[in-house]
Amino acid sequence: MTTEPVGADAAQERLRRWRLVLGGDPADGTGRTLSGQDAAMDGALTALYGKEAAARGGRDRAAGLGGSAPAVARWLGDIRTYFPSSVVQVMQRDAIDRLGLATLLLEPEMLEAVEADVHLVGTLLSLNQAMPETTRETARTVVRKVVEDLGKRLASRTRATLTGALDRSARVTRPRHHDIDWNRTISANLKHYLPEYGTVVPERLVGHGRASRSVKKEVVLCVDQSGSMAASVVYASVFGAVLASMPSVETRLVVFDTAVVDLTDQLDDPVDVLFGTQLGGGTDINRALAYCQSRITRPAETVVVLISDLYEGGIRDEMLRRVAAMQAAGVRFVTLLALSDEGAPAYDREHAAALAALGAPAFACTPDHFAEVMAAAIERRPLPIPDVG
Repeated sequence: MTTEPVGADAAQERLRRWRLVLGGDPADGTGRTLSGQDAAMDGALTALYGKEAAARGGRDRAAGLGGSAPAVARWLGDIRTYFPSSVVQVMQRDAIDRLGLATLLLEPEMLEAVEADVHLVGTLLSLNQAMPETTRETARTVVRKVVEDLGKRLASRTRATLTGALDRSARVTRPRHHDIDWNRTISANLKHYLPEYGTVVPERLVGHGRASRSVKKEVVLCVDQSGSMAASVVYASVFGAVLASMPSVETRLVVFDTAVVDLTDQLDDPVDVLFGTQLGGGTDINRALAYCQSRITRPAETVVVLISDLYEGGIRDEMLRRVAAMQAAGVRFVTLLALSDEGAPAYDREHAAALAALGAPAFACTPDHFAEVMAAAIERRPLPIPDVG
């Protein structure tokens, strides 16, 4: 058990922390001098967040890191020494954004020094087309590590949740006692309510079936690969691989910008899926949905999940008509503004409102929540939309 500093020690600790935050400018008012590890931490922070870093831009942005990969690699090693992994990941992202370091990730020694996470994978994918062969294998190793970690975290829960949903979606009318769906049975027999006995006499039982190994549901993941959707693309590839491993689900993965690419045949390896994407570019949701619609063979057993910020560059009215047509045919349509831990990004609110009016409300979904959303879609229950108010 650790104890918090008290009295004068607590005051000194607060002063130390403020000094690290404020950066040591004479006007910061702390008058504190740092030494040892604190001085090294301060140097790492100043290289990224100091005034010199903030003042520079474009190609000249270098601050205390210089313009060379060795200097950045040393800095990456320092921050991994002094800060926890979650903080390191934030600092790496800030370095890429503030100091223009993305292209340095094309050097293998740089990739070996970074702390791998979903956002780093997104950055690597955006650089995919510019990546030299000498870097590509190292990049695949980094991406595979992140994907495997995500798979370990998400796969078991997703399979268990969706297997239960598939079982429950297979309704039978002569169920065994322990398979009776009491809520649906009561709802189906309300007209047989006997007020004198205060009970319903069921004329028809509704029960849960048991999903066999034959395909019961078809799931289409239609993923916007514009630059702002990088984390969503990563998570969608992992979930696509998990769904594809379930014999009762036939899964299709489609990614799009202004072009449409079907990556279904690569779903056994989400790393191949990710390197088959091309982050950036425009957006034509209507064109992507037209492709998905053309591949649907059993509408009443199909769930289409559109993952997009809804900034449509195609034909808006046709996109909405297409969604309405799929729903009228029996397709369950789900709109996710993001599939990531960050919540809803900037998105087209007019398009979101139009989809909501069609019965396809748009909302952001965290990876941990995705299995419950899919289970509700499969069972045709109301979607568990998170309360953002």
